[in-house]
Amino acid sequence: MTVSYLEPKLDSLERRIMSLELKAQKGDTVSVHYIGKFPGGKIFDTSMEKEAKNAGLYNAARDYKPLMVILGTGKVIQGFDEALMGMKVNEEKEVVIPPEKAYGRSGNHPMAGKTLQFKLRVTNIRRP
Repeated sequence: MTVSYLEPKLDSLERRIMSLELKAQKGDTVSVHYIGKFPGGKIFDTSMEKEAKNAGLYNAARDYKPLMVILGTGKVIQGFDEALMGMKVNEEKEVVIPPEKAYGRSGNHPMAGKTLQFKLRVTNIRRP
């Protein structure tokens, strides 16, 4: 084996090791598996097929994989975004999100006024 053959592999390994040390911050693309529950434990959504089947939520048309979120862009509820800030790859966290940081206290959304619980596991962080 030559050095030129190994260099790309070493670079890839180095990037992967560095990503394990990153703490998620605004602008990062974070991949996260999640289970969303109501207080009391009823699951309303998940990114994991096995959990969806166990909860009776399975949808064959859905692609069960980690959700990709660009932190700080407002594409997910505020509490979810805030919970991911500072997490590392393979870190798990359970959070309770009040209505004010979810879908609001009132309104037309079916989840308005509800407190939500999420179990999160970060699978990847990509920094721009």
